[in-house]
Amino acid sequence: MTQTDFDVLIIGAGVAGSTAAIRLAQAGWSVALVEKQRFPRRKVCGECVAAPNLALLDALGTGLAFERLAGAPLRRVALCVGEDTLIAPLPRSTDSAHPWGRALGREHLDTLLLHRAAALGATVWQPWIVRAMSREGLHHLCRVQARDSGDSVTLRAPVVIDAHGSWGSDPRGEETRRHPARGSDLFAFKGNFTGAELDPDLLPVLTFPGGYGGMVLADGGVLTLACCLRRDLLQSIRDRAPGVKAAVAVQAHLAASCRAVRDALDGARQEGAWLSAGPIRPGLRTPSRSPTEFAIGNAAGEAHPILGEGISMAIQSAWLLCDQLIPQRDELIAGRAGARAARVYASAWRRNFAPRIRAAALFAHLAMRAARASWAMPLLRRWPGILTASARFGGKVSCAVVPTATPTSTPSVGMAHHRSGHQEPE
Repeated sequence: MTQTDFDVLIIGAGVAGSTAAIRLAQAGWSVALVEKQRFPRRKVCGECVAAPNLALLDALGTGLAFERLAGAPLRRVALCVGEDTLIAPLPRSTDSAHPWGRALGREHLDTLLLHRAAALGATVWQPWIVRAMSREGLHHLCRVQARDSGDSVTLRAPVVIDAHGSWGSDPRGEETRRHPARGSDLFAFKGNFTGAELDPDLLPVLTFPGGYGGMVLADGGVLTLACCLRRDLLQSIRDRAPGVKAAVAVQAHLAASCRAVRDALDGARQEGAWLSAGPIRPGLRTPSRSPTEFAIGNAAGEAHPILGEGISMAIQSAWLLCDQLIPQRDELIAGRAGARAARVYASAWRRNFAPRIRAAALFAHLAMRAARASWAMPLLRRWPGILTASARFGGKVSCAVVPTATPTSTPSVGMAHHRSGHQEPE
């Protein structure tokens, strides 16, 4: 028969959710991992993985595959303002095995982690959508529905982890509450290009009035160009180019606003369609919602993408939570766990990630005021180490966790299964 009872239910199989699934499966938990999208899939993301996370990928069992696929080590950062570009060294990690960060497309990174979770025994329900959540005694009940067949099943688990992101629909089937549209709302865009002109070790940060962005060469020499724009700027751009798709107008605006973009894309070929998302919602949220319900990744809190810390916060927040859950498995499953794990996780989350979120907000607002960025360029030319220090302050060499592997044990219930849209009895 189909297994429906698990130790933990994880909603969302992106970087955060799959990291948690791997660590808990390594520790012998039975894991249900629900994901509404098919993989591999491209996603709006800057795609940079900071150096401290590479040892964590090793411990998760995906480090070698990452090394084979990822782009070149990122040793330098550039600040691009209008026609000017200033370059400085990125800070070097203290980990001699992984001194520099690298970039890998989310279609590859997410798939690597998901496959590793399944190989360790996690049961993957994909593409399935969460339709309802409720409680029954000590268990969370989660009704999920296959996107293809419409089949549905109710999963039970004493622990739930929300890893579903921040701007999509709520995992309980209810739409996330929205604020009225504001001119300051941020929308994110991402395009991929081959044949671009960009040094493989360079990470340019783009600033322009009303927005900011970045470029990087990831796997296979594919350039990722990602940016965030205010709603009022996006509307202005579209008004100047009636009938043109938003992404096309955005690309033209970036090229007109920043010489570095023009130079990088001169002669380049676009690969796939532009992606968009939003409005994004940077800020602090609630990492712990009850003694048995937790949030990781963007569901717990989101930094402005200007610092490229989204993947770091996803991996490290999942790791922080699992450090608290794994020693208390028996108590959690038996319903005897108090609120201590939740309190410790929430405190550790805020201590490690709240400063990054605040720093990203500061840098983002400065970047969107290009006049101030232009004013700062003479100062930065004299002391380019300020850029290096800013990257260090933004979290590029800091890690919230100790990168040690969890000893792998055989899961007590359920080995590797992948649930498609059609349900078959076992």
